[in-house]
Amino acid sequence: MSSDLSEKVKAIRKAEGLSQSDFCAVTGISISTVKKYETGIIEPGGSTLMKITTNAQFKKYTMWLMTGDTAPEIGQISPVLSHDGQGDASSSQNGQKVG
Repeated sequence: MSSDLSEKVKAIRKAEGLSQSDFCAVTGISISTVKKYETGIIEPGGSTLMKITTNAQFKKYTMWLMTGDTAPEIGQISPVLSHDGQGDASSSQNGQKVG
């Protein structure tokens, strides 16, 4: 059994710069459950995935979380693009620069 979903949830949380407590406050997932995901004890189920993918802050990761694919042209990215290439992602998509 893979812990791929657990690793992805952790990657999303870290990419957004959220502590486990902050992630729990935003998603409504209990801290004990998040800790179990991040240590690989359990994997997120359907209700947890819905809490993440329907949250406005995390919708951009839905395709990646569920399939491993991205579609930057429609705003579906991976946490790596969001965290490491935030400025590059917006400038490469539309040629827009902010600031």
